[in-house]
This record gives sequence, C-alpha cells and structure tokens, in this order.
Amino acid sequence: MITKKDVEYVAGLAKLEFTEDEKEVFTKTLGDILEYAKQLSKVDTGSVEPTAHILPLTNVYREDRVEPSMDREKILKNAPEKLKGCFRVPRVI
Repeated sequence: MITKKDVEYVAGLAKLEFTEDEKEVFTKTLGDILEYAKQLSKVDTGSVEPTAHILPLTNVYREDRVEPSMDREKILKNAPEKLKGCFRVPRVI
C-alpha cells in the first residue's frame, strides 16, 4: 500500500514539489499501478520462455576490414582548437 509519505519521499529523491492535491492523486495512481502489478504476478508463466525482447532479434555483423581514413589535417582544418593532432575540447569532470 502506497502512502502519501511514500510519494513525498520519492518526490524528494526526484527533487519534485507537489501540492497536497497532487500528492493525493499520485498516492492513488501509484497504488493502482502496484495493485495491477500484483495481479500480473499471479499469472502462470511457467510455460513461457524468458526473453529480453518479444521479437527474435539477431545482430548483423560485418567483417572488420582496414580501410583508408580521411586526412587528419583536412579533418582538423575547421576545428576551433586542436592539440597534438586531435580536437581540443573543454575538460569535463
């Protein structure tokens, strides 16, 4: 059972602010969702094979082959900044 306190806790984790009316709506909505999920857990799935996707997917691989690359100087010609033959970008930490 979802309580208003649970909704407030999750909202706090997500840095969201809700009015009291919104908290009531979300409490009911989340409770309904969890109740439906509980019903789904009662379905007999013993004869169903586990799968990650409903369609049979296979990866299509191509043979790796060495091909000529573009000219480095031509690529770097329009770079705003370059360093040691590479694009120079701002540090991101």
